[in-house]
Amino acid sequence: MSSPSDPLGPSWTTRAERPEDTAAVRRITLAAFETPDEADLVDALREDPGAWLPHLSHLALSGEEAVGTALLTRCRIGDSPALALAPCAVLPEHQGRGAGSAAIRSALDAARAAGERAVVVLGHPAYYPRFGFSPCSGFGIVPPHGQEWPDDAFLALSLDGGELPRGTVHYAPAFGL
Repeated sequence: MSSPSDPLGPSWTTRAERPEDTAAVRRITLAAFETPDEADLVDALREDPGAWLPHLSHLALSGEEAVGTALLTRCRIGDSPALALAPCAVLPEHQGRGAGSAAIRSALDAARAAGERAVVVLGHPAYYPRFGFSPCSGFGIVPPHGQEWPDDAFLALSLDGGELPRGTVHYAPAFGL
């Protein structure tokens, strides 16, 4: 699957992660964050059959090199199945050039095609609205017990245009929430 990024910048090829991409995903995630926590999270999610959805881990490629990744894993909103978008990572030398957006759009498109309905993300308030995310509070979606997250950073997206489920978000155990 190919997905263009910013029309003024580079175009990225995107695709679902393959088994042989595990090391590249770890390398990208380690390079993008200050600590190994997010890379370790991906590894833990990969080991959780209740959370890991291999067709929803997507890469942005420059030629044959994976340079960005976006991961959607199973969570629940109340009693309804949903997806959590996290982590997303791009090699530092490719950040700000659309690779992350391309990987995210690719993963969201794959989730829509698979019949998924809802995605939540805790992330930068200025970044995720470009994909259609809005504050969870407007939908009656609340963070896990004991978490107080900024309203403008805890966001949700309806993938099918329908009403989002209401309730508390329950993440996979690997998130530690």
